[in-house]
Amino acid sequence: MICSTNAIESLNARYRRAVRARGHFPTEQAAMKCLYLVTRSLDPTGAGRARWTMRWKSVINAFAITFSDRWPAAETY
Repeated sequence: MICSTNAIESLNARYRRAVRARGHFPTEQAAMKCLYLVTRSLDPTGAGRARWTMRWKSVINAFAITFSDRWPAAETY
């Protein structure tokens, strides 16, 4: 439980930092796009993809549905 709690808190901290840096969003979709980009940048090299994909599967799937036009079709989780 501690491992997943730390991961959740880490992601929340990244979300807060990105939202604070941006300030305000004109639409809800703009805010979701910001969170999507933060989530996608968690592992830019892909080295730990298997580990973090399993941990964040529901988050990734939600963003994949919301941003289906930007999500690579070959990467199905």
